Amino acid sequence: MNHADNPWRQDETGYAEYLKHERLLFAWCLQTFADTPAAEAQEAAGTFYEYEPASAPHRGLVFHDEAWHWAMLHIFGPFYWISRPALELPSAEYRRVSDGLSESSAT
Repeated sequence: MNHADNPWRQDETGYAEYLKHERLLFAWCLQTFADTPAAEAQEAAGTFYEYEPASAPHRGLVFHDEAWHWAMLHIFGPFYWISRPALELPSAEYRRVSDGLSESSAT
C-alpha cells in the first residue's frame, strides 16, 4: 500500500477511535495476563500505540495485527504461541471486551 492509499490517512475520526480501541485492549491484556496495574498498563498502551499524524508514511501499520498479539509479545516475548499454545488466539473474554468496545463506539 502506498502512502496515498492508506485509509488511516484520510479518516482522522476512524483512526482516533480505532487507536483508542486498540489501546484499551492492549491495556486489558496487560492487566489480565501480567497483573499490570491499570495506570501502568494504560501508559504502556499509549507508548506502544503512539499517535501518528496523518502525514506519517506508515500511519496505522501497527493495526495489521490486533492488540492481543502485540500484548502477548510484550508480556511473554517472541514465539509466545509456541511456549503458550493456549494464547495463540484471543480468548473468548478478550473477544467479549473487544465486541463491547465496538458496540459502545457505534452508538
